Amino acid sequence: MALYKKHTGKQTVKYTRNTSIMILLLLFALATLFPIYFMIISSFGDPVEAGAMDYSLWPAKVSLESYKFFFDYSEHSYRWLLNSLIVAGSVTVSNVIFATMAGYAFAKIRFKGRAVLFSILLCAMMIPYQVTQVPLYILIVNIFQIENTYRALIMPGLVTVYSIFLTKQFMSSIPNEIIECAKVEGCNQFQIFLKVIVPLSKTVMAVTAILTFMDSWNTFFWPFLVTNTMDMQTIQVGLKNFRFANTTYFAPMMAGATISALPMFILFFSLQKYFLEGVTVGAVKG
Repeated sequence: MALYKKHTGKQTVKYTRNTSIMILLLLFALATLFPIYFMIISSFGDPVEAGAMDYSLWPAKVSLESYKFFFDYSEHSYRWLLNSLIVAGSVTVSNVIFATMAGYAFAKIRFKGRAVLFSILLCAMMIPYQVTQVPLYILIVNIFQIENTYRALIMPGLVTVYSIFLTKQFMSSIPNEIIECAKVEGCNQFQIFLKVIVPLSKTVMAVTAILTFMDSWNTFFWPFLVTNTMDMQTIQVGLKNFRFANTTYFAPMMAGATISALPMFILFFSLQKYFLEGVTVGAVKG
């Protein structure tokens, strides 16, 4: 009987603990999802001024007028989406190519100063993003004089240290015996990279592409700095045009934010397994 009570007591404690954890996680999930819910619900309201907006959890009238207002508000509304797609797509492709090549070099090619160079890259990754914006802005605007162009939007993000670090860590787990066998077969470094490393690295390349596209698509600060005309703005910067000194087109701005978030939703739900793999990719060697 005592053994039964002891066993029942342990089960009760375990059930209480699991229930408390579930409630806590549910609260965190609701806190995370609420801004997304509020953004979507608000986008179905009437395109009225912020002063007349009723900030309720459900709009009094559900309509698509705010979405129509978003595209009719400016002749560049479609251009903002196109600019974001061009910039994010270009940055994603360049990161996958250059980071894969650099990761292979750091992981499998022995050259003098490799450890020092990689350590410098890791140190660069620790520098806050905002710190580099001033010298980068001076380079783009004053020295290269390419502001308000696609080059100014794309060049600073051609390859990131994090992408190189991610691919290097993954490729370090590829057995060296595979590369040695390829060398015995007469393959040079370029052939080894294309025929051996790239096929084995599809997972980390996909993860790099997903994370890079998300980061580039959602970036606001840098496009805001280097663009000065509406036709070169990205969607994130274009949304600020719905806010003025004395009024804000709240519902149309939320409609634009919802439209800009759609690619991220599609990307996540269609490639969810790569997001999960990205949590542990390169973390375990062997």
